[in-house]
Amino acid sequence: MKKIFLIALFMPLLSQAQSLIGGKNIIKWNLSSMALRNFNFTYERSIVKNISLSLSYRTMSKGSLPFQDLIKDQINSNEINFDNFQVGNTAITPELRFYFSLKRMKGFYIAPYARFATFDVTVPVKYSSNATIPPTTKEAMMDGKIKSTSAGILLGYQFHIATKIVLDFQIVGGHYGNSNGDLNFAAALNSYEQQALRDNLNSIDAKPFKFTSTVDANGARIASDGPWAGIRGLNLGLGIRF
Repeated sequence: MKKIFLIALFMPLLSQAQSLIGGKNIIKWNLSSMALRNFNFTYERSIVKNISLSLSYRTMSKGSLPFQDLIKDQINSNEINFDNFQVGNTAITPELRFYFSLKRMKGFYIAPYARFATFDVTVPVKYSSNATIPPTTKEAMMDGKIKSTSAGILLGYQFHIATKIVLDFQIVGGHYGNSNGDLNFAAALNSYEQQALRDNLNSIDAKPFKFTSTVDANGARIASDGPWAGIRGLNLGLGIRF
């Protein structure tokens, strides 16, 4: 009887202590991604003491090309107007986290993950519209989507700075996979314009990506496929645990 009384006495205290530790769920907002027009949100759920599952959603509104100089070095072409290049994207990233501290969603972790991304791009390709000297230059706005699927590993550290407040520091990670997409341009083209645009599309060097282009009187199309790689790291997420 005495044991039952003691259990009944301490049950509210144990319940309160569990509440202070926090629940099995965290919703996080990635603060660092804001610098690149990205809105990135993550839901993390503890499944056992030191293992959790998370799902992230990222979206970036279509706009000017970030890291323009880096992309110029990757795509060797004088026929692309990078100043008018437009890009936006969305991505979904499922992740499995293993915490080294053996504590629930706290401390150093290693996280294998997959990423499924879609990039909405508009690539302005220059072409001559007549045979005059100097020729009149136009831009073919190649518009479409490129999709990628990749897998990788992330290292990070998750802090608990208050009862319900979490900071997730993603230290370094990377992923690799493949991509494919189609870009289209619709316009009435005469035979001179078709040849000029065909030559410029064929001159684009974006290795290791493979571009296959077709041009006719109604416009142009680019089919793209190739490997896809990305880096994650130095990201800071602010979360609420419940």
